[in-house]
Amino acid sequence: MSNRKPVFELAHPNAAGIDIGASSHFVAVPPDRDDQPMREFPSFTEDLGRLADWLSECGVDTVAMESTGVYWIPLFELLESHGFTVYLVNARHVKNVSGRKSDVLDCQWLQQLMSFGLLSGAFRPKGDFCALRCVARQRAMPLTYQSRHVQHMQKALTQMNLQLGQVISDVVGETGQKIIRAILAGERDGQALAQLENNHIRASEADIAKAPQGSWREEHLFALKQAVALYDAYAGQLAECDRQLEKMLAALAAHEGQPKPAKRKGGKGKNAPAFDMRTYLFQLCGVDLTRIDGIDVTTAFKVLTEVGADLSRFKDAKHFASWLGLCPGTKISGGKVISAATKPTANRAAQALKLAAANLRSSQSALGAYYRRLCARMDKPRAVTACAHKLARLIYTMVTKGEEYVDQGQDQYEERHRERVVKLLAKKAEQLGLQLVPAAENA
Repeated sequence: MSNRKPVFELAHPNAAGIDIGASSHFVAVPPDRDDQPMREFPSFTEDLGRLADWLSECGVDTVAMESTGVYWIPLFELLESHGFTVYLVNARHVKNVSGRKSDVLDCQWLQQLMSFGLLSGAFRPKGDFCALRCVARQRAMPLTYQSRHVQHMQKALTQMNLQLGQVISDVVGETGQKIIRAILAGERDGQALAQLENNHIRASEADIAKAPQGSWREEHLFALKQAVALYDAYAGQLAECDRQLEKMLAALAAHEGQPKPAKRKGGKGKNAPAFDMRTYLFQLCGVDLTRIDGIDVTTAFKVLTEVGADLSRFKDAKHFASWLGLCPGTKISGGKVISAATKPTANRAAQALKLAAANLRSSQSALGAYYRRLCARMDKPRAVTACAHKLARLIYTMVTKGEEYVDQGQDQYEERHRERVVKLLAKKAEQLGLQLVPAAENA
């Protein structure tokens, strides 16, 4: 037997490692490229340009950096524009060896790991899709802030004992906003306010007339006025985001045509953009993801803006689901499965798919039957994750192959499940030397 130690081959001989910081970046190149193979560069734009020039002089073509906050973004974009292959690596995957820790050692450790091909880059959409994702995430911020001011409205109404929440389901709906703005305009007559209801309100006109009767204290009215003004301000910001998103989606359209009529009737989601997003998403990827039960326009928009329309960077559907954090874990030691739980993830697309999976609880479709069968044999969180995994695989297949999703129906799914169970029981009976006889033949 040979006692020679295995020798690692250099996968990236021209690799550099960068330890990202807020005020400066530490860069390490191969020791034979410069008399001073480790340098520190301030984070000013001029210094970042000097950093890129130094890497070019050292013959570097591959760069590895940690994803530290948002400090990596300017340097990442600058290096990409200079033609470098940049790997954004997870900080958990590049933990330093035991012993002393410093920025100098970190960048040298990154350079060594990258040279031997021991690091893999994080997924980041390319080109205009990255800009689309940025604006889509920006749109989520005004929605969050706007919801806080809805709570401020409800608090002010409760302090004045205006029980609008008892007769209408949403104070920012059509009826609720008409009543609140009429109150701020000086209207105090309950009968006059009750006339502002629309036909969808189930409460009686008498109950609606009693609800907006309260103390009318000046400080609470002022708080209500402030909350409504801030709500409107964020509504204006949302409208601006929607216009920008529509412009970007129109520029990214790669397919022509219109999607088929919507599978499910009903209005669009409450927080959905004002424009026809379903058509833009169809022209973006060539398929209508809303044909999948449980996935509405908002969910499809969230997934496509996070991953883009080109999923070729994922080898297969399993790889895509693993990146989303929806695959079972493989924690095995000594041949014993210690845990099969999925790892915690903050992936926005995975969170959207989990919400879509939870909405299948009352769906009369094959996916709805699949979700309810999972809930019958495991706890609900695990069932939601497993169903979200299935939705992810369907999305990957539709986007990569351009196939349309066709629901096989709840009855057909249940029949196929019954056939599988009967086949399994017949096989088990044969192993025990028995024979499975249908009830009709036995009678």
